[in-house]
Amino acid sequence: MKNCIQINGHKIGSGHPVYVIAEVSANHGHSFEKAVKIIMAAKKAGANAVKIQTYTPDTLTIDCDNRYFRIGKGTIWEGKTLYRLYGEAHTPWDWQPKLKTIAEKLGLDFFSTPFDPSSVEFLEKIKMPAYKVASFELVDLPLIRRIARTGKPMIMSTGMASLKEIVEAVKAARSSGCRQLALLKCTSAYPALPAEMNLRTIPDMIRRFQTVAGLSDHTLGTSVSVAAVSLGASIIEKHITLSRKDPGPDSSFSLEPSEFREMVDAIRTVESALGKVNYAVSAKEAASRIFRRSLFAVADIGSGEKLTSENVRSIRPGHGLAPKYLDTVLGKRAKINIRRGTPLEKRMF
Repeated sequence: MKNCIQINGHKIGSGHPVYVIAEVSANHGHSFEKAVKIIMAAKKAGANAVKIQTYTPDTLTIDCDNRYFRIGKGTIWEGKTLYRLYGEAHTPWDWQPKLKTIAEKLGLDFFSTPFDPSSVEFLEKIKMPAYKVASFELVDLPLIRRIARTGKPMIMSTGMASLKEIVEAVKAARSSGCRQLALLKCTSAYPALPAEMNLRTIPDMIRRFQTVAGLSDHTLGTSVSVAAVSLGASIIEKHITLSRKDPGPDSSFSLEPSEFREMVDAIRTVESALGKVNYAVSAKEAASRIFRRSLFAVADIGSGEKLTSENVRSIRPGHGLAPKYLDTVLGKRAKINIRRGTPLEKRMF
């Protein structure tokens, strides 16, 4: 089904639990032990999956210091060369099979974002259950086609992309064999501002592309991710770090474990509250119906006396006739004596 994908048995899509991905990215700081601690923290925080990124500086760019390869103003990485940034941020490839084993033993799905064909080949060898396409690679249609040919579920982030570019990426994936596709709304700013998130794009993606949709969230805090769930997001991806005080390219806009746990708990509350279309009265509501308004005698009414707005009112509780009968009742005459505080019944007038 186009509106549902599966990763290691996890059904993802409308009607299924939100799939929460903890993005490790560069937050391991080139410490394998720290990477393991982040994975363990993600499990404790309630994530369903841990995601890494598979590249080296040389698979992404070249070691060049001219102006084309130096990061300009407007980001937290200003002044660095691309080669230096990717050298600081990459996850060593020899770690990745070990991290996958550790994550899976904890009950977490583990997959990666490949950035070139060689990383796809490597990840296929260690049996990735799914693949993520980064926003920056959404325009790399040959790479998308290569990933699609694995036959694995694909999750594509759409940051910076025009609608035309998203259409092209989706077409490339599907025409190359991808049968399970999800799109993530993403704003590729680090951090991203809530006002720039445009979460209403999520239900439009679901309708327009007939696929699972979600959010890759780079905002500070958890509110945006929780709000996205209420709009139909089936996947939430968020960076996780042991501490934002730790230096690193991504640490400043990542969630600490306790915050990640709060986000997951809020997501579970929201998805539970969303429920389904339902106009039936709940069991707890039924118990409260007695406290709705109804028609009561608010003064003593003698037999034959006319019922008026002075002696009949709509008040709480709900033991008498429904308030909708008030206009019908007024002007009638009592058949019996009715004491003040008696709920009205049709037999009384």
